[in-house]
Amino acid sequence: MRFPLKTLFLLVPLVLLLVAGGPVGCGAGETTETALGDLATSDVENLRLKAIDLAQRTLIVDTHIDVPYRMTDGMEDVSQRTDGGDFDFVRAQEGGLDAPFMSIYVPASYQETGGAKTFADELIDMVETIVAGAPDKFALARNPADLEANRAAGRISLPMGMENGAPVEDDLRNVAYFFDRGIRYITLTHSKNNQICDSSYEPPDQRTWGGLSPFGRDVVREMNRLGMMVDVSHISDDAFHQVMDLTAAPVIASHSSARGFTPGFERNMDDDMIRALANNGGVIQINFGSTFLTSEANAYSRTRRRTVGDQMRKQGIEVGSDEARALSERYKEANPYPFATIDDVVEHIDHVVQLVGVDHVGLGSDFDGVGDSLPEGLKDVSYYPNLIHKLLEKGYSEADVEKILSGNLMRVWREVERVASELQARDSEAA
Repeated sequence: MRFPLKTLFLLVPLVLLLVAGGPVGCGAGETTETALGDLATSDVENLRLKAIDLAQRTLIVDTHIDVPYRMTDGMEDVSQRTDGGDFDFVRAQEGGLDAPFMSIYVPASYQETGGAKTFADELIDMVETIVAGAPDKFALARNPADLEANRAAGRISLPMGMENGAPVEDDLRNVAYFFDRGIRYITLTHSKNNQICDSSYEPPDQRTWGGLSPFGRDVVREMNRLGMMVDVSHISDDAFHQVMDLTAAPVIASHSSARGFTPGFERNMDDDMIRALANNGGVIQINFGSTFLTSEANAYSRTRRRTVGDQMRKQGIEVGSDEARALSERYKEANPYPFATIDDVVEHIDHVVQLVGVDHVGLGSDFDGVGDSLPEGLKDVSYYPNLIHKLLEKGYSEADVEKILSGNLMRVWREVERVASELQARDSEAA
């Protein structure tokens, strides 16, 4: 996947696009004949070149991209540039992305209808099919060493994380089953309480367990034993603190942001939680969705859901129907969405760094998972150089940028594996 910046056919388009102020790979902006000449004397453009260089020579890991669930609406060949979605191989190359964790997202509805495990298996099969269809471009990855080997071979790694522990069902053996299938983190729940823990989206008076269930505690211990990262995104505050008390290994928040910017939005993490995560050695991977970034976008989303929901009930319109989508679109046309910007993403990163240091923050974009709410300047996987440029502009060193792009997550992943080896050795000695 890495292409040397000395290769003129790649360097010129990338440079011109950034000089024009547009994202890498997206064709935005107009170029000028003097652009490359201006670069030689411009500190600003030298910084842009440095951002491109960093994107191409640094391992970039994004812990949450919803390609598999996106494909349930219709298969696309993501080994080629696609018209839809936020991810494909071409745009990932342009952005320097090496390891997008494929989200095996299982909606909470499967907790009521059954079939969560089967659905998760189908999505895992889908990821394996993507790799099998383009083995020169994609490869599976089960550990940090795989990521590095795949990168060296010019392939994009597709590690997997499972969003919602519902597919574990009520059988602890399923944790090992999914580990064997390649799952390397589990987001313990999603939008509803499940058999493992309570959800941050449920009203406090409707939470089932007051945090983790007894079974959920066993799940966390088993994940530690196997070397699977525990993901605390989506879970209630009580569940989070109970995980912190219980876990033997660092944990991740695979796609969350800082609650200080979105008061009352429990899906994000407050400062005490971020401190606890850092004390645990873990990492918060910043979500790019505008709703996660600014109070304005967050309030807009709540108002839109409430207003459209009221109209649907009055008109007898079913959830998910074409009529429901049309209602939502009409609302957006009458009330333009207050998009966040790339600067808001940097503010969240800054906040975490100022609070607990640069060793505990990374990227969990939620590309293909937050719909059309992505911020200006970060619209798909070709845009990582824009974010790197902003970080450099803010004064982050190359070493710090590398930690944010992947170093922190890789450290946590390796420590999770080390703890698992220790726990397994202890179990063997006891046996």
